[in-house]
Amino acid sequence: MRDKELYRQILNIREPWFVEDVDLNRKANKVTVRVGLTNKAIGVCPDCEEACPGYDHRVRRWRHLDTCQFQTIIEAHILRINCKRHGVVSIPVPWAEPGSGFTALFEALVIDWLKEATISAVAKQMGLSWSAVDGIMKRAVARGLARREIGEIKHIGIDETSFQKHHEYVSVVTDTERDRVLYVADGHKTESLDGFFDGLTVKQKGRIESVSIDMWEAYIKAIRKHLEDADSKIAFDKFHVAKHLGEAVNKVRKLEHKNLMAENRMDLKGTKYQWLRNPSNMTHKQRREFSDLKEMNLKTGRAWALKETAMHAWNYVSRAWAEKAWMSWLSWAVRSRLAPMKSAAKMIKKHLWGILNAIVLGVSNGPAEGMNCRIQKIKRMACGYRNRERFRNAIYFHLGDLDLYPSRVCFWNN
Repeated sequence: MRDKELYRQILNIREPWFVEDVDLNRKANKVTVRVGLTNKAIGVCPDCEEACPGYDHRVRRWRHLDTCQFQTIIEAHILRINCKRHGVVSIPVPWAEPGSGFTALFEALVIDWLKEATISAVAKQMGLSWSAVDGIMKRAVARGLARREIGEIKHIGIDETSFQKHHEYVSVVTDTERDRVLYVADGHKTESLDGFFDGLTVKQKGRIESVSIDMWEAYIKAIRKHLEDADSKIAFDKFHVAKHLGEAVNKVRKLEHKNLMAENRMDLKGTKYQWLRNPSNMTHKQRREFSDLKEMNLKTGRAWALKETAMHAWNYVSRAWAEKAWMSWLSWAVRSRLAPMKSAAKMIKKHLWGILNAIVLGVSNGPAEGMNCRIQKIKRMACGYRNRERFRNAIYFHLGDLDLYPSRVCFWNN
């Protein structure tokens, strides 16, 4: 009797439910708490909430938090009712979510562990199968997405991140103000973003002030397809411009190094990262060595000067002055007689409108890039993912800022 009352209070069992029996199996290291339903219970359909006649009973079990060193199981004969509208359905229980083999508190504990470790590690720690833990994560994400209200979003970033080798990608939409993942889509095509924009209201779309992206044409087309006045909101990120210019400088270096090697000159040997390194990150010794290198009147030095001057053009605030600075730079790059820099200048001229937007709006894709790094860390911890659905769930779970916990957790605290 004392055992029944103890577990009634521990499990917060209330009418019409009651604790029928408590079975301690020391050999199996398990406690089974059998819960019954009083005759006062009324069968109510969980979908339409109409009182319905009983159909039959089914025995169901749920894993609960351990009692000391003993695994604890709740077992109950669950009433099934025959609803005229929804057919034969089971009545809900207050201690677990529908369709789960775990109590809400147990799922909450697993969710807490999953925030700190991989599915495999949590499964081993909790004595569960990998699939069981994956199922808890999947249900948590589904709950979180169903509850989430995106609200007003002003600044978003869109970036691709690798899913597997062989150019397998997913597109990730980030709310750069609130540092949360809003949407994960397969691939990085124009239609990949349809689901995100179609899920927004007209008002939400109208409130978007900037969309930071790289210069990927598919993303540009998608934004133009869904947002009014898109060309004033699309902002091309400084990081990607710098990346293109850095690659152009390296191409100039490689070509020049090849020509110098033919003359038995080793001026550029081993200098690749000196040209690519940010001067502000150089040590005193590196600055001194690089200063000597710049004074050698090399083509690579001119290419580097072009790149650094372009980076300073991002410091303007006025669109007119920024455009003037970029046009001057473009003229210099075209006259440089350095083919890689001329090619980069052609690309920049084509996308100058979006670069100017980024300067004037004061936005960058840095938060989206940072999110990408966090996503890749999650992937490395899990040693990769077999399919996109699990990869997508992991991203939402860790980075979606979702309410992941079962709603029935509050049952235990009332």
